[in-house]
Amino acid sequence: MERAEREKVTIDLMRLEDLDQVIEIEKLSFTNPWSRNAFASELTDNHFSTYIVAKVNSTIVGYAGMWLIVDEAHVTNVAVLPEYRGRGIGELLMRSLMDIAWRNGARRMTLEVRKSNYVAQNLYSKLGFEPMGIRRGYYTDNREDAVIMWTDLIEK
Repeated sequence: MERAEREKVTIDLMRLEDLDQVIEIEKLSFTNPWSRNAFASELTDNHFSTYIVAKVNSTIVGYAGMWLIVDEAHVTNVAVLPEYRGRGIGELLMRSLMDIAWRNGARRMTLEVRKSNYVAQNLYSKLGFEPMGIRRGYYTDNREDAVIMWTDLIEK
């Protein structure tokens, strides 16, 4: 997190004009990337969704999103440009989502993470998430299982 602060990372709500940069990060991060239309729909049609971007100067270096439904938040995606990974930006994005979720009435947060993605699982554990189950064959690209993780949100 300290490195992210030194680089003057700012967090903003995602806008439609951010999508070109977001799509590039998405393609570099996932084997089955979301389409531009999927993100646009999340921003314009899904009143449960909140998406944020992390910027260094005017460059978007990461993004994250969630759905807020009653008192629960479900993280939909988190990604950081490969050259910016390991600098605390993913943690900053997650902490920002957790804060937004709390301020909007969520008291619990959940996410799915690839069973093989130990880096992400370690981050989520650091933030208080605990594994609570497995979704068998969740990922369509290779049928990998997902670990379901939950945390209780606390006021800051």
